Amino acid sequence: MAMVRILVALAALAVGGSAAAAPLIVKLSHVVAENTPKGQAALKFKELAEKKLAGKVEVQVFPNSQLFGDGKEMEALLLGDVQIVVPSLSKFDRYTKKLQLFDLPFLFPDISAVDKFQHTKEGRELLDAMKSKGIKGLAYWHNGMKQLSSNRDQLRRPEDVKGLKFRIQQSDVLEAQFRALGANPQKMAFSEVYQALQTGVVDGQENTWSNIYSQKFFEVQKTIAVTNHGVVDYMAITNAKWWDGLPADIRKGLQQAMDEATTYGNGIANDFNERDRKRVADAGKAKIQELSKADVEAWRKAMAPVWKKFESDIGKDLIQAALKVSH
Repeated sequence: MAMVRILVALAALAVGGSAAAAPLIVKLSHVVAENTPKGQAALKFKELAEKKLAGKVEVQVFPNSQLFGDGKEMEALLLGDVQIVVPSLSKFDRYTKKLQLFDLPFLFPDISAVDKFQHTKEGRELLDAMKSKGIKGLAYWHNGMKQLSSNRDQLRRPEDVKGLKFRIQQSDVLEAQFRALGANPQKMAFSEVYQALQTGVVDGQENTWSNIYSQKFFEVQKTIAVTNHGVVDYMAITNAKWWDGLPADIRKGLQQAMDEATTYGNGIANDFNERDRKRVADAGKAKIQELSKADVEAWRKAMAPVWKKFESDIGKDLIQAALKVSH
């Protein structure tokens, strides 16, 4: 009998030992294709994390809304069904109004200005702006500047979009932006956009060149105007409670992997957008409409009321801090 007890105890130890040795599974979910800056940064994070924490961590990457669409990923993160998601900065307005800053039209002239601001004290502090809601920001990931597209032949001035339906992300600022243009904004998940453009549910959308190319939006739009009117950037976030509960060495290794993946992904973002703009042009399906300074100024003027509308929510000081480094 004593021998049986010893054998049972040894078996239990063996099971416990193998369980302890099992790597921590870290699921990273995002909604875009792998051949985008975000997609590549996610794969780089997996590679680096598994190298730094060999045998301790396994990172599973789910691109293209395979695991959760952009309507569900934040909820899934808070429920613990996924450990890292990388939503667009436009998705956070129900958790903090401060991040609406990044949706203000014509705030940043280029991605370099966005990067500069994100490295300031004010920019870094925004990573923790949702801590009280259980969300910890780990890094900013770049995509690029937004261009405007539609199923019309002309897209030069604000009057060219009057009455048209545009797909937008879940953002009150972006809704106000299109209302200011006299257009009709339609909030819609990213995975649904191609079909909505194809079937005419919406007339147009705004996005970066890498998203326009990788999602084939150029196949179902007639004109893409080079507006550079806004930015599509992301925040890699995690469940704050889960993160704080990790062993110190795991947390340190994951943060290092995230920092290095961020440097890598942000470094290739411009190249991807330039490459994909050329691919869209070479495909010859959508006309790329260059705008004059006067054209751009007309768009800027039409969208200007959006700043005043959201200034108090975002904070005047924060807007000034962004303007200081970007102009």
